[in-house]
Amino acid sequence: MSAAAGRPDAVVIGAGPNGLAAALRLSAAGLRVQVVDAGERAGGGMRTEELMRPGYHHDVCSTVQPLAVAAPFFREFDLESRGVRFVHPEVNFAHPLDGGGAALSFRSLEETAAGLGADGDAYRRLFEPLVEHGTDIVDFFLTSRLRSLPTKSVAQVVKFGLTGLPNVRWLSHRYFDTDEGRALVAGAGAHGMLDLTQPLTSALGMLLAMLSHHVGWPVIEGGSQKLADAMVTALEEQGGEVVTGHRVTDLREFEGVPAVLLDTAPEDFVTMAGDRLNQGYRRWVERYRHGAGVFKIDWIVSEPVPWANPDVRRAGTIHVAGNLDETIAGERAPNEGRITDRPYVLAVQPTVPDPTRAPEGGHIFWAYVHVPHGSDVDMTEAIENQIERFAPGFRDTVLERCTKTAVQMEQWNPSYLGGDISNGQTTLWQMLARPVPRWNTYKTPVTGVYLASAATPPGPAVHGACGDNAARVALREVFGVRDIPPLRPAAS
Repeated sequence: MSAAAGRPDAVVIGAGPNGLAAALRLSAAGLRVQVVDAGERAGGGMRTEELMRPGYHHDVCSTVQPLAVAAPFFREFDLESRGVRFVHPEVNFAHPLDGGGAALSFRSLEETAAGLGADGDAYRRLFEPLVEHGTDIVDFFLTSRLRSLPTKSVAQVVKFGLTGLPNVRWLSHRYFDTDEGRALVAGAGAHGMLDLTQPLTSALGMLLAMLSHHVGWPVIEGGSQKLADAMVTALEEQGGEVVTGHRVTDLREFEGVPAVLLDTAPEDFVTMAGDRLNQGYRRWVERYRHGAGVFKIDWIVSEPVPWANPDVRRAGTIHVAGNLDETIAGERAPNEGRITDRPYVLAVQPTVPDPTRAPEGGHIFWAYVHVPHGSDVDMTEAIENQIERFAPGFRDTVLERCTKTAVQMEQWNPSYLGGDISNGQTTLWQMLARPVPRWNTYKTPVTGVYLASAATPPGPAVHGACGDNAARVALREVFGVRDIPPLRPAAS
């Protein structure tokens, strides 16, 4: 029975990966579920659009999806059975260096270590045990909310946690001696948008480097929208409903609905709750800190990017930042409210592993840099200068470009406050108390209302865990479901 046929049992506000994951978990328990989203199509950060020319399909935010492969929610959802195909580049990610060198991360840990020369043995010592126990490590950090002790691969989970607690500078100097080894881990760690001298930045660098060998860094053939569409299709097949183009401003719109879950920024929840929310919770949300924003460019190019190092041309993702010290400086600036002319540039070559995203012989490329929160500064020149530094002649290949400032990113997706695509800084404190210091951070003071966005544990990325975890809490507290049912298999 469709939710449209009567009052739904549960409403999910926001149709990003977490909102759709929450809806699917609730629907698997036999509930009538309605998802409501302000966008013109479902997907949130997984949307794919023809930004400039017909036939050129650009992921507006999320492209590379290691956690969509590794996360327990998506393993259970079984994307392959739903027609979602992952394609892998020959080189998962690359970090070019001055003089034509580059650090390269392959699916093979051994091949990666061999390419690091003098740092090869240290790389193996750090990552071999993590890759061997990769599933247990991922499952613990995505589902435990750090409120329980690990029960599987205990030694490796604990080692990962302790080694990941310091900052990237410490990790890089502790294990590596070469520019290549240090840059490889630092470039991965900078995905977290934090000053790399902050605690916990090692954890993300280690996790992403480990995932490169554990599951790869694939893209979704045809665009990340395919994943969102598969989730919507599954929900509709189960009687659920997705309503787009409707922005919710007041929770009273769903008066009488037993459970409401929000895949939104916590500030949006405060606005929607109005006078139903106590002042104590409001004050904690006011203290919640959003981090750096992003400035993004999408290009249509006449040929593959002419990287000076030919191996970089085979990579899906490129960290354009120079050596360790330069990478750290590039990330420190936006976190101190400054613009730098040598930023850390995170770039992706989607048509390298997936030529279906452009007409035959066509190529797309995108990059973003981190900028001060709420910045409206155009970073086009700084980004293209950095790329030209390692890919001479790049500007000559540009046919068309489309840019979004941090301010425009928020306009495109209201959850990206100030252009912060992480929905809140991933500092140590804000990962332990996200978004407020409560034992159960999904539960709010408003009865039957739960937060299910990346502003809750385990934080940002396409893994569905925030929504899944919140839905499990709602099933237990509102509907009395103790044995959480599995997700329903794909329709035959």
